[in-house]
Amino acid sequence: MFAHVTPVVNQVRDLGVIVNHDLRPVTHINAMVAKEHQRANAIHRAFVSRDPSLLVRAFLVYVRPLVEYNSIIWSSHLSQDIEAVKSVQRRFTGRLPGFKKFSYTERFKRLNLPRLELRRLHCDLLWCYKIVWLC
Repeated sequence: MFAHVTPVVNQVRDLGVIVNHDLRPVTHINAMVAKEHQRANAIHRAFVSRDPSLLVRAFLVYVRPLVEYNSIIWSSHLSQDIEAVKSVQRRFTGRLPGFKKFSYTERFKRLNLPRLELRRLHCDLLWCYKIVWLC
């Protein structure tokens, strides 16, 4: 008879979310933020047009889904993780023509975009609704 020993791992990827042995989302958030920065930089390099509405639309289509994918599972309450996620949006909107002089909140008001906290709250409330009324 052969005894199979299960290897011990520190992290595993399940449905696209990296889960650590201590169930903290730090590794997933760091990987996600790195991928978001790559895509945001690719948007700035790929478009000849510097029209902010076009660049923001590309950001919403290609970058924001990375933030919102399974956010219920990996959503962090730690300020350093939240700031890491915000840094992508802060950097992207700061590079838009004419928006560098504005603060982070002012940029989002002028671009008519909801803040990260509001999007996370909306997603959480939507899941609560689904749990209560659809299960």
